[in-house]
Amino acid sequence: MTIERTFEGRAPRVVMPKGTIDTQMHMYLPGFPQQAGGPPVPEGTPDPQEYRRLMRWLGIDRVVITQGNAHQRDNGNLIACLKAVGSVARGVAVITRQTSLDELQELTEAGVVGARIMDLPGGAVDLSHLEEVDSLSQELGWCIAVQFDGSHILDHEERLAAVKSRWILDHHGKFFAGVTPDSPQIAAVKRLIDKGNCWFKFAGCYESSRSGGPDFEDIATVARVIAEYAPDRIIWGTNWPHNNAKTTEEYPNDADLLDTVLSWLPSDEARRKALVTNPEELFGFDPV
Repeated sequence: MTIERTFEGRAPRVVMPKGTIDTQMHMYLPGFPQQAGGPPVPEGTPDPQEYRRLMRWLGIDRVVITQGNAHQRDNGNLIACLKAVGSVARGVAVITRQTSLDELQELTEAGVVGARIMDLPGGAVDLSHLEEVDSLSQELGWCIAVQFDGSHILDHEERLAAVKSRWILDHHGKFFAGVTPDSPQIAAVKRLIDKGNCWFKFAGCYESSRSGGPDFEDIATVARVIAEYAPDRIIWGTNWPHNNAKTTEEYPNDADLLDTVLSWLPSDEARRKALVTNPEELFGFDPV
C-alpha cells in the first residue's frame, strides 16, 4: 500500500461533546467494485472496522455515511455499510426518478435520509438533476447534499433558492477560484441560509484551499464569518478516508485537522450545535 492511515495518536485538544456526529465520510466493503464513470475504490478499502477506530480516537459517537463516487448510482455498498455500522449511522445516497420504488424503500429502511448532488468530475448526479432530486427528496422527507464549484454560486443561486427540501452546501462551498468574506459569493451563501432550509458543512477544507495547510487560512477566514452569521446552520465532517490523498505524506492527521477546523467556531456552544444538535435536526437522529 502507498497509504498508511492513522488511527491512534494524541487525542484532539477539542473535547468532543456527547453525541458528536460526523456528517461527511465514506466507507467501503469488499464485493462492491468501481462502477463505470467513477474513480477507483480507495486503496485498502477503508471499512467500518477501520472507521470505528477513528471514532474511538477522535470522540465521534454517530455518523452519516455518504455514497462514494466510486460506486456512482449503485447504492449497494452504502446499504451494506449502514447495516454493518448499525443504529448510530445514517446515510446519504444517490437517487434519481429512475431509482426503483423497491430500492427507495430499501434505502429508507437501511437508514438513508439524504440524497447527493455532486457536480464535479466523477460525480454520479449533477446539478442538472437538482429539481428532480429535490422533488423526490420532498416525497421521502430526505435532505440533499449539494457539491459544486462554489465560485459559480451566483449562476446557480436562483435555482438553489427555489429548493424546497432541507439542503446542505457541501465542503465549505468549494470556492476553487478563492473568495473573501466580502465576496459576492459569500453574500449569496448568507442569502441562501436566510431562506431557512440551507446548512453549511465544514468538511474537506484541503480540497479547495489555495493557501494550504496546516492553517488553511483562506477557508478559515470565510468559515469564521459564516459560523458567526448562522451558528444554527453549521455541521461538520471528517471527510474520512480523505479519498484525494494518494500517499501517506498527503494523508492528513485527523486529530490535527479536527482541532484546526473546529477552532473556526466561535464558542463551545457553537461547537456543540455544529457537532450535535444541528445534525440531529437535519439527519433525524434522536436527541442525546
